Amino acid sequence: MPYTGRFAPSPTGPLHFGSLVAAVASYCDAKANQGNWLVRIEDLDKPREVKGAAETILRSLEIFGFEWDGKTVYQSKRAELYAEALTALQNKNLIYPCTCTRKEIADSSTKLGIDGVIYPKTCLHWPVKPDLPYSQRIQTNVSEITFIDAIQGEIKQILSKQVGDFVLKRADGLFAYQLAVVVDDDAQGVTNILRGADLLDSTPRQIYLQQRLNLPTPHYAHVPVACNLADEKLSKQTLAEPIDTRLSGQLICNALSFLGQQPPFEIKNADLNDIWHWAIANWALTKVPKLRQIQLT
Repeated sequence: MPYTGRFAPSPTGPLHFGSLVAAVASYCDAKANQGNWLVRIEDLDKPREVKGAAETILRSLEIFGFEWDGKTVYQSKRAELYAEALTALQNKNLIYPCTCTRKEIADSSTKLGIDGVIYPKTCLHWPVKPDLPYSQRIQTNVSEITFIDAIQGEIKQILSKQVGDFVLKRADGLFAYQLAVVVDDDAQGVTNILRGADLLDSTPRQIYLQQRLNLPTPHYAHVPVACNLADEKLSKQTLAEPIDTRLSGQLICNALSFLGQQPPFEIKNADLNDIWHWAIANWALTKVPKLRQIQLT
């Protein structure tokens, strides 16, 4: 299949430097491989969405010179696809309802995983509480998920021991990110995923879902995450500053430097088109640092 990459921000606020790094990496890799580059707005979690953020993100991408292929996809409009995938998993007897609260899980679990306590399968073995809203979990009785990340190398994860049975549809009716991203990547023909290393631990869950849904697994590469002086990932929660669209060329060069591409000094003051031409022509995935996070000074 032809190379197809994507950038999939969540509209919880304007773009910051960390999200710009991910966009630059996926864009350069796609264009350097003569591929397509898609933009998808991951607006599933409506309670966390900031009004107008999606439009601000798209406008910022345009100002920075990103050119994407096809129409922008919004996850909030694709619930039917996610429901079909969930039904397919239910037909394989992999899904079960869960009425446990977070407090109940914390009080009853004795095992810790990469995301906190491991769900002890309470609702799989005992009847759920009647007349309560319930989430839907997938069973993870598998030995190990292994894949080769183009930057981070070989990654192994035992889902049942390190993650546990995870939620695919929340009790409030919203589909979970893990299911939606797998369905969308397949529906859009995504072959290569470059994104931040903060999502590296989620990848085995997504590969597991791909396997259970008989979907192809894309090639993965996870770039370092930009962190503040407190070693916190840049985000709305850590009060990351929005990217300044007036400094588009300088910030793209800063992102390229962060990604190990070493743009020459003279290119930093060049026209935006010239910066992109240099970035794509000289892009080398092998130069990207293998660190999971890098602190900005």
